[in-house]
Amino acid sequence: MTDSYFLPGRFGAATRLSPKALRLYAEQGLLVPAHVDPATGYRYYAAAQAGRARLIARLRQLGLPIARIARLIELPPEARLAELHAWLEVQTKRLEEQSELVEAIVRQSSGGDDPLIGAVRVRDVAASKLVYRQGHVSVDALEAFTQSAEAEIRAYLARCGKSDSGPMTLHFHEPVNHDGKGLVEVALPYSGSLEPSGDLRIRFQPEGREAYLAVPETLETFPMVLRVYDAIETWFEQSSDLNCFGSPYETYPGSGDARFDVAYPIVL
Repeated sequence: MTDSYFLPGRFGAATRLSPKALRLYAEQGLLVPAHVDPATGYRYYAAAQAGRARLIARLRQLGLPIARIARLIELPPEARLAELHAWLEVQTKRLEEQSELVEAIVRQSSGGDDPLIGAVRVRDVAASKLVYRQGHVSVDALEAFTQSAEAEIRAYLARCGKSDSGPMTLHFHEPVNHDGKGLVEVALPYSGSLEPSGDLRIRFQPEGREAYLAVPETLETFPMVLRVYDAIETWFEQSSDLNCFGSPYETYPGSGDARFDVAYPIVL
C-alpha cells in the first residue's frame, strides 16, 4: 500500500480510536476500511477517512449511542450542529434535575428544608363534582397538556351553561420527569348535572382535608418545585397523627398571592 493508507494501529493513533473501536465501527458500517488485503486480511484506512474518524471519536466522547452517531455523521454540518445544540439543551435540563434530586436527598438526610416545612398548613376541602381530562405526559409536554385540557374543560362548561370560574387542579397520579411519561389529570369543579364528552370524564370528590403549601415564585418551575413536594412529604414524616392518602396535586390559583399551591390529601 502507499503512504496514503494506514494499518489500524497507526490510523487509530492519529484519530484517537483504538483498534477495538475501529473494528466495532467497521462492523456497524460507520467507518469501513478503505481496503482489505485479500491474502492477509489486513485492513487499511485512507488518510481521507481521518476527518470522519475524528468526528466519530468526538461524538462517542459525548456518550452518544452508535445508532445516533450513524445518523449525525451523514447530516450536513449545519443540521448536525442544530441537533447537537438540541441534545445539549436536553442534557443541561437533565443535569439540573439530577442536581436538584441530589439536593433533595441531602435535605432529607439533614431533616428537610425547615422554612418550607414550617409553612405547611392544613385545610378542609369541601365535596365537589369534577370534570376532568387525563393523559400520559413528560415534563416537557406537561404545560402544553395542562393549558389545552383546562381550555377544553372551561369551554365545555361554558357550552353547558355551567360556571367555569372554579379553581383548576392538576393531579399527578404517576411520576412525571424527563425520562418518561406519567399519568396526570386536569380537573375543574361544576355544579348541577353534566354528562361526559369525548376525552372529558366526571367524578365525585368527597370532602376531606389536605396539607398544602403556597409555592414561592422562585420555586414555581421544575425541578425547583420539587423542594415544595419534599417539604410536604417531610412534614408528613414529622407528623405522627397525620398520613398522606392519595396522589399529590397542584391548585390554580394558589392561596394568598401564590400562582399555585401544592397539596396532598390527608387522613387522620
